[in-house]
Amino acid sequence: MKFGQVGVDVAAGTILGHTLRLPGGGALKKGRVLSPDDVSALRRGGVESVFAARLEAGDIGEDEAAATLASVLAGAGVRVAEAATGRCNLYASEAGVARIDAACIDAVNRVDEALTVATVTPNATLAAGAMIATVKIIPLAVSGAEVARCTAIIDEQDSAAYPAAVSLMPFRRLRAGLILSQLAGVHATQLDRAATNLRARLAAIGGEVSDERRCSHDPEALAAAVRAQHAAGCAPILILGASAIVDRHDVVPLAVTLAGGRVERLGMPVDPGNLLLLGQLDQTPIVGVPGCARSLAPNGLDWVLARLSAGLPVDTGTLAAMGVGGLLAENPQRPALRQGSSRPEAARPPRVHAVVLAAGCSARMGADNKLLAEIDGRPMVARVVAALAAAPVARVVVVTGHQRAEVEAALADLAEGGGTAGQMISFAHNRDYAAGMSTSLRVGVQAARSRPERDDRADDADDAAEADAVLVCLGDMPWIEPAHIAALIEAFAPTHGRAICVPVYDGKRGNPVLFASHFCDQMDQLRGDVGARAIIDAHADVVCEVAMSDSAVLVDIDTQAALRALGVRPAPPTHDAAKPELPGEPAPARTD
Repeated sequence: MKFGQVGVDVAAGTILGHTLRLPGGGALKKGRVLSPDDVSALRRGGVESVFAARLEAGDIGEDEAAATLASVLAGAGVRVAEAATGRCNLYASEAGVARIDAACIDAVNRVDEALTVATVTPNATLAAGAMIATVKIIPLAVSGAEVARCTAIIDEQDSAAYPAAVSLMPFRRLRAGLILSQLAGVHATQLDRAATNLRARLAAIGGEVSDERRCSHDPEALAAAVRAQHAAGCAPILILGASAIVDRHDVVPLAVTLAGGRVERLGMPVDPGNLLLLGQLDQTPIVGVPGCARSLAPNGLDWVLARLSAGLPVDTGTLAAMGVGGLLAENPQRPALRQGSSRPEAARPPRVHAVVLAAGCSARMGADNKLLAEIDGRPMVARVVAALAAAPVARVVVVTGHQRAEVEAALADLAEGGGTAGQMISFAHNRDYAAGMSTSLRVGVQAARSRPERDDRADDADDAAEADAVLVCLGDMPWIEPAHIAALIEAFAPTHGRAICVPVYDGKRGNPVLFASHFCDQMDQLRGDVGARAIIDAHADVVCEVAMSDSAVLVDIDTQAALRALGVRPAPPTHDAAKPELPGEPAPARTD
């Protein structure tokens, strides 16, 4: 092929190199074979020359070359689209796992710079209709001999290892067994959420949980559940233990052995997901599920389930080969585990900064601002701030917005006097409060993380210290007591898998919620009229439910009717009555 500037008078039959807009309207697109009429139109438009290509003997146009390569590359489960502008895309005809012969693709891409093939990552999970590969011819035409060299390489690829250079292994319908073990004191809702997320994982690849069992966290009980599911034909059998598997002699591996199976591998080079166990009973795979799979965040279990569903081998060799590319998105809930911590948790209590959301318009209350409504002779928002002032928190930041002056006036005595433990109580105004709760959360978190702006304390190193955790409080919860807050702080232990502490009463989650400070970056990304619920849901594996002895954590006021119905105040909890529901105390609990 010859490419260059060509006079219009001799341009008929050449391939236009760049799109040209004609002075009289219309355009001639790149790749068009110029006809005599096109040449006449260019002359009338005053165009004297164009950049164009002229084919030589043996050359193939870009679309024909792309289509030829794509058709030879594509194997089972792959649909080849029509070529255009030198590109031909290949798509998954159904959901499954991409099988890519990387050596073959590399060899094709080394033939000539003009011919390129790009694919998804080998073993990628694809939805039906997702692109699996694309062929792009760089110039307007290529040598037919070079195309033939590429097709020969593809034809000679190792068919024993790969059915084709690019193919798809479709998902089969897995009928998995799910076993969840539990320790005393763990609320059923924690297991419910984990089970729901595991069912969603399987559903995403066309599978289902055909049998679910719950038992105590001991080898004999788990072994009995494994044998029952094996007899029922469940495959694979998934075991989510109440604590992480840290050794081949731990509870879950012992259960696999007692059931008559064998442990093939404990640990995989995929993070998160390191603490996955692979076992087998006869021909039935058994998977010890890592704790991170309690949430829906991507982890190593997804890779294993996808391969099992696609009928691909899952053994110690395939797990060992997952390390390259196995560092998935950094888990923000665990930086202390990878980076180390500036303080041992046992050395001192966590430093907590509280954020009180008090900026809303109280739209459902009518003309009144609910935060200023008096409860037992005190504005509602003042009751919340007073509880924080008497609790073990270092700073309290009140986010204002609607009726800023009135809210600040209602809290003036507390802000000027500080809390009973000498906290600094300050305000952060949210100018965009009408845009939704997320704006107030961002303003509050940013203020809680910044150095205080109090001249008389500007040199106080303790005031300037960063928070270990941020407590997010609603300003309309009139019955919150210091004991509720103290219980959340007592439960907080990020390196033991308790980085988000949520109060619970009668199986229902409430407020306030304590977050490890590294979640602040995610709060800063929230938009709209939403709070931090999405963060809690996304990191279920580090959520600790803290049982409360009264309903105060569920009571917030949104309407006049709710205000009138407040009734009798719940009996305040004692500090000992509000205890975290902890999933045992393995040393230390790990959530890989």
